[in-house]
Amino acid sequence: MAKFVRTYEKPLPHIGLSDWYSKQWELRQNSDIRRSEACQLRSSSQATRSERNVRTKWDTYTNDARLADRILEISRWKDILDDLLQKLVVEIDSLNDEKANTVKDIENISQFQRIANECISMRDCRRVTELTYDEADIELKKELCLIANIHETLTKRAQAAWEKLNYLEAFKFKLNLNIEDKDAAIKIDQENLELCKTSHAYMNLSYKPKTHNTDKNSITYEIWLDRCRESKLTAENELSECYTFRETTRVMREHALNDINAQQDATDYTLRKRIYQTQKARNECEWQKLKVQQEMEILEKEIKQLEKTLTSKINVVKCVETRLENRVYRPGQELCKDEVELGLKNEVLQLKQTEENLIKMIEHTKASYNNLESLLMRIDKNLEDKQHSLNTDVMCLDMRAPLKTGNRSRLSNETDRNIVLTHMKKEIPLEL
Repeated sequence: MAKFVRTYEKPLPHIGLSDWYSKQWELRQNSDIRRSEACQLRSSSQATRSERNVRTKWDTYTNDARLADRILEISRWKDILDDLLQKLVVEIDSLNDEKANTVKDIENISQFQRIANECISMRDCRRVTELTYDEADIELKKELCLIANIHETLTKRAQAAWEKLNYLEAFKFKLNLNIEDKDAAIKIDQENLELCKTSHAYMNLSYKPKTHNTDKNSITYEIWLDRCRESKLTAENELSECYTFRETTRVMREHALNDINAQQDATDYTLRKRIYQTQKARNECEWQKLKVQQEMEILEKEIKQLEKTLTSKINVVKCVETRLENRVYRPGQELCKDEVELGLKNEVLQLKQTEENLIKMIEHTKASYNNLESLLMRIDKNLEDKQHSLNTDVMCLDMRAPLKTGNRSRLSNETDRNIVLTHMKKEIPLEL
């Protein structure tokens, strides 16, 4: 056996077996402790992870529910405001139509005013003897004043309607802007509701570090709800006020037209009455003219008879005076004042007196004839004036014919018009 053997060992100190066992035991103890701690940590981690997952799931579910409820709430308010907006649009259109009708009535009233002025100007063209302040003149001036007042009132109402429409248009813009904001909010919340951690369609999934900062322009839910209620209440009030304004305008317009129609009927009645009075006076003048002409013809015949009678007395006077002249030449004692001479002288005196009476009668008759002739000229002039006045009033009625429209239009006769006005057509039996 060899005296020695070369061995190769690391140049490190070796430990004892007991130390080796001791280190094994220590390693085992540490392993048990670390494994126990790891097990506890793993259990705690699993519990925490499960709890966080459940909490995250419930938070997501709760926020989804809140988003859905919020979308539903905003949608309800949007539907309410949208319905109010549609009603407001309809009301604005109705008010615009009412304003257009008012403007149209103002134009018609301007035509009524023009016709009334023309009627007054035409009636002022009557001649001096017929230029009177009669009922027709009073009613025409009353109609002119009424039309002027109504024209001013409706003009102011149309201006107020224009201002009201401008205000409603501004309010409509604000309400429409509010609805658009709610539409945008619903769209954003709907997108957020559809958004989840597995959504790949959205490319903006990233960290947003500024989301926790509160926006200075943000308001509380209570303020938002109060503003929604205020918008709803304001819209309802505007609708109510617009409806009241529109109905008041319509009633005012109808009353104004009724007043004008009533005044026009009163004016037409007085014109027809004045025409009747003028016709009656004209007929009276014609009758007087006829009687005066007849009387003048009789007087003319009488003047001719008187002149003929006066002419016939000339030869009689000559004959009597010749007799007296011839009896002057009686001879001697035969020249005496006998009864024949006295009778002839009386006859001459009577004839002279008769001539004087006839001449006076002729003069009086001619004077009366001249007076009748002057009266006839006055009657002719008065008759021409009344005919001119009658034509003027008839032209006024014809000029006012365009004022009669609809049920007030002229019919073939007044009986038919009364039947239409009193709605008695159904009560009249049919003709067989």
